[in-house]
Amino acid sequence: MRTEVITVKTGGRATVRDITGQAADFVSGEGDGLLHVFVPHATAGVAIIETGAGSDDDLLTALDAVLPADDRWRHRHGARGHGRDHVLPAFVAPYASLPVIDGRIALGTWQSICLVDTNGDNPSRQVRFSFLPG
Repeated sequence: MRTEVITVKTGGRATVRDITGQAADFVSGEGDGLLHVFVPHATAGVAIIETGAGSDDDLLTALDAVLPADDRWRHRHGARGHGRDHVLPAFVAPYASLPVIDGRIALGTWQSICLVDTNGDNPSRQVRFSFLPG
């Protein structure tokens, strides 16, 4: 298995960051296998969604509706509503596994691999790519 960690700047607000290009670079030149994408953070996740047509903002809007950033959360350190950030990985898993065929990620036409980060307290995230040849 080959693995690599990248750093993604997410800024100080909730964001959906497309990391498909970095993932594609990681598996380029490989044969068939599996790409595993993992975010080693308690307050971020990985989503496979369409980007650039509003879906990324729609995802953040939906997460705000389900997980509002208010004072209802028992986990209370950090910014107001930070407890919801710790619940996020139950809704947007911190990992995804994708097929790689002849060195290319087998995504659908409009699918992108995205880091989802609602935690504005941490403006920089790590993402681990692992390739398991098959």
